Amino acid sequence: MYHESQNSGVQVTTPLAQEIKIQTGTDIDYVPKLATIIKKQPMTAMETLFEIKLDDGSVLGHKPGQFAEVSVFGIGEAPISISSPPSKKDTFEVCVRKLGNVTAKMHTLNVGDKVGIRGPFGNGFDSEFLKQKDLLFIAGGLGLAPLRSLFNYVLANRKDYGEVTLLYSCKEPRELLFADELIALAKRDDVEFKPTVNWCPENEAWTGNVGVITTLIPEVNFDPQKTYAVICGPPIMYKFVIADLKKRDVPDDHIILSLERRMKGGVGKCGHCQINQVYVCKDGPVLLFKN
Repeated sequence: MYHESQNSGVQVTTPLAQEIKIQTGTDIDYVPKLATIIKKQPMTAMETLFEIKLDDGSVLGHKPGQFAEVSVFGIGEAPISISSPPSKKDTFEVCVRKLGNVTAKMHTLNVGDKVGIRGPFGNGFDSEFLKQKDLLFIAGGLGLAPLRSLFNYVLANRKDYGEVTLLYSCKEPRELLFADELIALAKRDDVEFKPTVNWCPENEAWTGNVGVITTLIPEVNFDPQKTYAVICGPPIMYKFVIADLKKRDVPDDHIILSLERRMKGGVGKCGHCQINQVYVCKDGPVLLFKN
């Protein structure tokens, strides 16, 4: 038999919202900083250069060769090399190739849009150690973007470095990155610049070398004992470039590689970028070649 009862229930009060604190390590940035795109410059059909400024007014504080994690809100984040030298204090640049969901969405963003930034991460180039050394930059395709940070730093401090040579290759002329900078570079007398393309379609104008990047190495005169080679490009390139450098008697410890192998979080936790005992996101992306 059902008897109606009054005031028999238990009164439940709404719990107070608890303050959530995110614990971060002393050397790891887990939480993205808010940042604003202040310049967008399409470079090719696939690559766009973005200039970014942190909203809190802080300086990214990167070394040449390091990378940042860039968040596109609602989509995800991706590791992208920093293309500008550290001497560019208030802003920094990233060259983004449209490949996955994050980078494809980033290409639709415009000046004034917000992104998240974590970093900088990874091991960069030792620009102090390289002072007074002869430098041979070898860049293939998008590999010019990570090297640009160190290369432009060297140009800004030209008197601190020895002979400087840049070898750059891409598939065809329409894929040249930083074309205006390369044109200006060809006019300098304190830098040797040699470009090449893998092929040149009939409807494109090209007066330079045609062939893979290793065809340029025999054309460069350098002292292997004084020269440090700085290399970045597609994975297949490294094997042949290193072999040709060793034919020129360049010591192993004079060969510096910038690798970008499946880096994800940037803090050495997921293991996607692990090569034997090396975590590319932490121990790299700049690594010394060891035979």
